Amino acid sequence: MTDPNKMIEDLGRAWEQFKSANDDLLKAKADGKAVGDLTAQVEKLSKELDKFADMKAALDDLEKKANRPRTELEAKAEQDLAAEVKSFNIALRTEAQAKGKPFGGDFSVEQYREYKSAFFKAVALGTPIAAMSAEEQKALSAGSDPDGGYLLPASTMGRVVSKLYEQSIMRQIASVQVISTNDIEGLIDNNEADAGWVSELGTRSDSNTPQLGKWRIEAFEMYAMPKASQRILDDAATDVEAWLAAKIADKFARVEGTAFWQGTGAGQPMGLASYSTAATADSSRAWGVFEHVKTGTNGAFNATTKLDVIQDLQGALKDAYLRNAQWVMRREVRTAARKLKEATNDRYLWEPGLQVGQPERLNGYPVRIDQYMPAVATDSLSLAFGDFAQAYQIVDRMGIRTLRDPFTAKPYVVFYSTKRTGGGALNFEAIKFAKFAA
Repeated sequence: MTDPNKMIEDLGRAWEQFKSANDDLLKAKADGKAVGDLTAQVEKLSKELDKFADMKAALDDLEKKANRPRTELEAKAEQDLAAEVKSFNIALRTEAQAKGKPFGGDFSVEQYREYKSAFFKAVALGTPIAAMSAEEQKALSAGSDPDGGYLLPASTMGRVVSKLYEQSIMRQIASVQVISTNDIEGLIDNNEADAGWVSELGTRSDSNTPQLGKWRIEAFEMYAMPKASQRILDDAATDVEAWLAAKIADKFARVEGTAFWQGTGAGQPMGLASYSTAATADSSRAWGVFEHVKTGTNGAFNATTKLDVIQDLQGALKDAYLRNAQWVMRREVRTAARKLKEATNDRYLWEPGLQVGQPERLNGYPVRIDQYMPAVATDSLSLAFGDFAQAYQIVDRMGIRTLRDPFTAKPYVVFYSTKRTGGGALNFEAIKFAKFAA
């Protein structure tokens, strides 16, 4: 990755250029001048900002990973890799002693990774050594004897769980709970007791008693069933089973990512944007319905009242939820939101993250991008604001489980993989939606 300080400087420079070009575009429109070149310039700079924003997000993710405690799976993976490298070094030393040759020294973890990559390129892919990078050639020669024989590195199984977690934005912002049964239930307490004033000797009558409701979230099943021939599994130098596991994990992540936003609730999670919405306040809206604020234009921000939806969404959210509130939007919504300005002081509402660990902000609140949200169209819910951990609950019955079946489809081995997960809204006041409608 590029130097973080330089990348952030470039991001700040691109933001200033974007603002200047957008100001010129707005002025040209107001003066009735031709805007073709300026429009193209603004679009180009917006794409540059998208590129820097994605790089910045990747940098922030690396920073978080470096600072957060390791999980048990990560710790075990590191221990397994260290043991693998140790065994590899012992084998190299034993081979050198058996042939009466000097031992060049132990491989570090990084050197072992480079050697393993070069080995599989040479053996599995048939890549000529001359076509490899200098680092790969050096690593390969260090791990082979002068007669051209290679010492096979032990194969390792790719970790599936971390891939799944990192690919789903909803798993990072919603509440996630592991359950031991098929579903989970809880109580809804959104009533209040009646109370009033009374004189010393006044008549007291029964007051209303608050009532409790109940919510339930079921864990549904995803599956995949690829197959590979036994010969490929036997002869391939690379770990085909690990490759298949990684592919399945990636697909599961995308399937559940879509369901967490747009799922129907029938055999799959109920998506956050699939619930009913209404343009009514919390005090008068039925529980089970989210509040929306219309942008004023079908499929876009309104040209004259475009700031109203941003201010109205923030104003509609109760103070208790504002503490952990954030914006979630699609990339095309981010492109449009960058151009929003206050009418009174000409201030842009968008703020790029110009420090490591600092996210982009819209009107003071963090921004997250999620392409699993509904695409921008008439009546779409492509922009949301609020406390997503309070609003949406994800439940996991179990992680990815794979059944290896070599009997059913001979000569193929079938890998039947399943994962049980669910999701549903719990708090219908904790987030608000922008509805792209007139």
